[in-house]
Amino acid sequence: MLALHAAFLLLLVGSAAFFTWLAARDVRHATTTVTDQQDWLADTLGVEDHEELLSYHRITTAFGQLQEWVVLGGLLLVLYLGGLNLAVDALKGLGLGPVATGVLFFAGLVVASQLSGLPFSAVDTFAIQESFGFNQSTVKLWARDQLVSTVVSVVMIGLVVGVVLWFTTVLPSLWWLVGWAFVVAFLLAMQVVYPRVIAPLFNDFEPVEAGDLREGIEEVFERAGFSPEGIYVMDASRRSSQVNAYFVGFGETKRVVLFDTLVDKLDVREAQAVLAHELAHWKENHIWKRLGASALRLFVVFAALGYLVEVDWLYVMWGLPTDAVYAGLFLATLWIYPVLDLTSPIENRVSLSHEREADDFAAEVMDGPEPLADALARLTQENLSNPFPDPLYAAFHYSHPPIPERIRRLQEGRDVDASDGNDANDATTGASETDTAEA
Repeated sequence: MLALHAAFLLLLVGSAAFFTWLAARDVRHATTTVTDQQDWLADTLGVEDHEELLSYHRITTAFGQLQEWVVLGGLLLVLYLGGLNLAVDALKGLGLGPVATGVLFFAGLVVASQLSGLPFSAVDTFAIQESFGFNQSTVKLWARDQLVSTVVSVVMIGLVVGVVLWFTTVLPSLWWLVGWAFVVAFLLAMQVVYPRVIAPLFNDFEPVEAGDLREGIEEVFERAGFSPEGIYVMDASRRSSQVNAYFVGFGETKRVVLFDTLVDKLDVREAQAVLAHELAHWKENHIWKRLGASALRLFVVFAALGYLVEVDWLYVMWGLPTDAVYAGLFLATLWIYPVLDLTSPIENRVSLSHEREADDFAAEVMDGPEPLADALARLTQENLSNPFPDPLYAAFHYSHPPIPERIRRLQEGRDVDASDGNDANDATTGASETDTAEA
């Protein structure tokens, strides 16, 4: 068992240390490059105060790393001080069935995770973001967001875990395969559910009103060969002054969402270019391709879960009964998650190719690269995004080519070196497991 514990700690702590090292590299690289390129930043991106950009990058990076280590330390303390054993014993005493017990266990994990994250969320919102002029949220709105997101997470995770655990009881040898198929179907369903049910719990969405912007949108849709439907403005300014946009869904449920901050801060031609980029993700079937890539990745994950949940040492390590399958799923996830993080460059490469295709499409629709290049520059300026990530850091964290690369590539009409640029919340980031992609 000592060797297994050593391997477990090496995987969790070692991967965390690796990503902290990457973050430190990124800060050093940004400090050097941003300082050297401050004239280019001012002339091309309109960033006059490069020290403010660097300060925001340093603080947010350091705070993010602090949170990662605090969470990891808390997790290891709970495990090695017997917290997991106490939880399993307490749940066993309730006399519930295996499915209900597992759902209750994971619901508790969600609540515990949300509660542990509250101090970090509060400091980020009301100290860091506030100090740089981004925060627009009130304490009441922030508290409501935390409560609603916790409830939504409990419901969604409870549903998924409940079904998967049920499969382990009725199909003990094939549960991982049918569980994988169910999760893929769930992700597809979320493309419909998220924009119509979940997103409106947090924001208001209104169709673009008649005027210059509406006319510009209709023009872009006509050029791109689409019907001008499903374009909404979201009241993002209730929470932050940062600028963005995203696309989500497919078929009749597809929609492009423009932050109201983007509508206010970009001119019509720039907004048209952002919209054209988003339309490219439909035109080139990027949603389906990303869902396919996610499904393949999930297949590997569920195959690994199917193996790990059946091995005795996973439970013996912590003195748990082997019939506590829900605890086995949790422990197996702890072994798998760092591996997923370490293989993220593979998934990012797919997204990078999609974003370049979307940039090319936008330049074609707009009869030139200038509107999109100007929009990307404005997004970087408004969001204080680091335009010069360390290349190795970017390989693990960036689903978009760096902004300087994208701008030069648009202007030159060819691929360029990705060693100096940034993701910059640029209205096209590949989003989470629901494949919600941001502008």
